[in-house]
Amino acid sequence: MPASYLPDLETATPELTTPRTRIRITTRKRRVTNARKPALIAEALDFWSFAGAAANVVMQLGWPEVAYGVMESKVESGSLVHHPWKRARTTTQYLAVAVLGTEEERTMFRDAVNTAHRHVHSDSESPVKYNAFNKELQMWVAACLFIGFEDSHQLLHGVMSEEEAETFYQSARPLATTLQVPDTMWPATRKEFDHYWNVGCERVVIDDTTCEFLNDLVDLKMINPLIRLPFVNLLRFLTTGFLPPLYRDQLGLEWTEDDRRRFEHLFTFVSIVNKFLPKSIRFGGSRMMMKDLRRRLKHDKPII
Repeated sequence: MPASYLPDLETATPELTTPRTRIRITTRKRRVTNARKPALIAEALDFWSFAGAAANVVMQLGWPEVAYGVMESKVESGSLVHHPWKRARTTTQYLAVAVLGTEEERTMFRDAVNTAHRHVHSDSESPVKYNAFNKELQMWVAACLFIGFEDSHQLLHGVMSEEEAETFYQSARPLATTLQVPDTMWPATRKEFDHYWNVGCERVVIDDTTCEFLNDLVDLKMINPLIRLPFVNLLRFLTTGFLPPLYRDQLGLEWTEDDRRRFEHLFTFVSIVNKFLPKSIRFGGSRMMMKDLRRRLKHDKPII
């Protein structure tokens, strides 16, 4: 494996710019900001935020090393293809414990993930070299998770001010540091993160093998047809909407300005519905994941 996947961020000048690496959101703020309650990553655990989950997987797998680490994984129990529901549970639980858990709970979850990750590494037949413990690969995955949460939060609540965006960003640090990423590796400011993201996006390459895998993912080929058929078209629309132009182009996905407006109008409607839903429903999934984790820890049951 290379000593570093990315060039020196202090001297790198990416050719890609934000209009190519981020989705365009024009939604105006729908709530009055309360200075005593700044926007935090915990607010993004609203279950509507997971509408972009498939798109986020696509973004993570934009780096070939992450893609082949998933596609070639020898850990069948955590396979997205063979055990999609379990993989969904463990991923959602990771997000919940990273944002809502205690340091002790994060440590215990990290230990469980490490046990699985020991088997995720390239071999002589792999087209690229990878290792699940590589901090740069973990940082890229965490960056994608942050992008997904920030996009969905702004679609639901409106575009944040620079000050709000900075506070939101700083609260998202555990998305990376819950595993092997050191605190110093998370870009210090929101502006520095934008630079990191544009540099990182220059490594995005989706080859034919990965493209086929991702299309099967978006079409929910891994679950029962009776369950997936009613949702396939909606999921493809949501996934395409959450993907930056760079990704849409590599996957050959068409997206027009009319599509973008329909996408934002959908979330405008969702935000109105949200006003009438109690927090116990909107955040119930993440809270349930934490209860399940604590039950597993208490009774010494497998986490992963």
